[in-house]
Amino acid sequence: MDFKLTDEQELFVSGVRDLMATENWESYFAECDRNSVYPERFVKQLADMGIDSLLIPEEHGGLDAGMVTLAAIWEELGRLGAPTYVLYQLPGGFNTVLREGTQEQIDKIMAFRGTGKQMWNSAITEPGAGSDVGSLQTNYTRKNGKVYLNGSKCFITSSAYTPYLVVMSRDSSSEESIYSEWFVDMTKPGIQVNKLEKLGLRMDSCCEVVFNNVELEESDLFGREGNGFNRVKEEFDAERFLVALTNYGTAYCAFEDAAKYANQRVQFGETIGRFQLIQEKFAQMQIKLTNMKNMLYEAAWKEDNGILTSGDAAMCKFYCANAAFEVVDSAMQVLGGIGIAGEHRVTRFWKDLRVDRVSGGSDEMQILTLGRAVLKKYR
Repeated sequence: MDFKLTDEQELFVSGVRDLMATENWESYFAECDRNSVYPERFVKQLADMGIDSLLIPEEHGGLDAGMVTLAAIWEELGRLGAPTYVLYQLPGGFNTVLREGTQEQIDKIMAFRGTGKQMWNSAITEPGAGSDVGSLQTNYTRKNGKVYLNGSKCFITSSAYTPYLVVMSRDSSSEESIYSEWFVDMTKPGIQVNKLEKLGLRMDSCCEVVFNNVELEESDLFGREGNGFNRVKEEFDAERFLVALTNYGTAYCAFEDAAKYANQRVQFGETIGRFQLIQEKFAQMQIKLTNMKNMLYEAAWKEDNGILTSGDAAMCKFYCANAAFEVVDSAMQVLGGIGIAGEHRVTRFWKDLRVDRVSGGSDEMQILTLGRAVLKKYR
């Protein structure tokens, strides 16, 4: 596959490279991570460049640039140390609402375009229902022309500050498993948000959200009633690809940091990069990075051509989450003391990547999805 970028793609990559050179962003990211604060100032600058319009169709004023272009930009951002995991809603969040939302919902979300602010996220996982989405207990009840939402969600990303959540819930009046989604304004009475502490990915909040008789209107329905599970299932593929892409960029950054250090750190009279055990680590890291890039750009091309499958997305998520973690772990070993006792960014990367082997779908679920997809082709 030809990885040569077009002139337009090169301009985007050059633009983010210039942005990352404008200041010492690492100190800002480190502070945001310590304080569990969303890096809005940084995201706003990306939005000023038009990155939040990257995948929006041209008829809505977007660039419709495609997933390969996004992959090239995310690769460069990650390589230069940017926390691309906070950008999940930036390229794709608008499109989901344009496709599924009412005009009122579309207007509310499109108002965030260009701001860099968090706008919405999905609320699916519950204390008793993680990978087993069919066990969701949060429910909605119709009464006197209103809709009432009850239940609790946990480990919900971005939910501390996002103004809207799209909440998956079951119809309490039906004996069948009918799951619908509701577009919920987080300022409504009856909503309680409890922040949770995460090992990594700390620049994006993670919360338990409790809904106690939250009053909604019929117009708050998101998408078609009863289609919640199918809608989310389709979104999983995009989410898993983006997680994998973020993992790759993070690993690339750690690899380059470690390589520069190995060519400078002197022990026993020569740089540690001259020792064969260190060279072996870099050989293995390079193999993993090359495999990740090939896999991700092929998946991006498939998405742009409408042939990406759930198996492809699961393969990217599983392989990149694990390979990237191994690369970062090796980079930390090369860095030695400053990697584990200093304030080097590789320490943050290590914690972030450990979370991603659970977040966005566990390793085990990716293996099951991929295995079934592979065998299905030979029935």
